[in-house]
Amino acid sequence: MKDWSPLVVGIGGTLRDGSTSERALRLALTEAARLGAKTQIFAGQSLNLPHYDAIERTERATSLVEALRAADGVIIATPSYHGSISGLVKNAIDYTEDLRADARSYLAGRAVGAIVCAGGAQAMGATLGTLRTIVHALRGWPTPFSAVINAAQRPFSADGACSDPIIAQQLAFVAEQVVEFARMRRLYESRRNGLAPQISEAAPAQCA
Repeated sequence: MKDWSPLVVGIGGTLRDGSTSERALRLALTEAARLGAKTQIFAGQSLNLPHYDAIERTERATSLVEALRAADGVIIATPSYHGSISGLVKNAIDYTEDLRADARSYLAGRAVGAIVCAGGAQAMGATLGTLRTIVHALRGWPTPFSAVINAAQRPFSADGACSDPIIAQQLAFVAEQVVEFARMRRLYESRRNGLAPQISEAAPAQCA
C-alpha cells in the first residue's frame, strides 16, 4: 500500500481576509502539511454561506460539505464574539447536518483541533468550552490540546508570520494531534480489515 496522507480540513476566520483567526488556522494547516497531510481551507468569503437550510445548497456550501465528508481530521479556528464562537463559524459547522446519514455521521471518527482568538482570558475560556462541546455533540474527538490566542497582542505580521514562538508552538501542537489521530485511526481500520498500511512520519512538534 502506498504511503497515505490524511486530509485535514480547516474552517475559520472572519469575512475579513487576514483576520487573526484565519492566520492562526493557516499556520496550523501549514504544520499539518509539513507532517505529511493534505489540507483544504474554508476561510474568508468561502464561509459566506446562506443560513443553514435543509433543502438548498450553494456551490460554496456543497464544497464545504464534500470536504468535511472526505476529511480525516478538522481544525476549527474562531474569534470570540460576546463569549462564544462567531455566527459565521457556527453556521459553517451547522452544515455537518448534511452528513447525518453517512457511515461516519457528522464528525465521527475525526479528530478536531480547536483554535480560539479573543481579547481576554474570560472570552477565550468560554468560547473554547463552547467549541469543544459542539464538537462532542457532532461525535467528533476534540484534541486534548487546544490553542487560545490573545488577539490584542497582534501576534501575526501582514504576511501571516507569527512573532510569538509560544503561539506558534501551540498551533503546531494542535496540528500534530489532529494528524496523529488520523493516522492512528487509519492504522486501526487497516488492521481491522486485514491490511498493513505504510504511514510516513515527520518530526513531531514540541510544545512548551
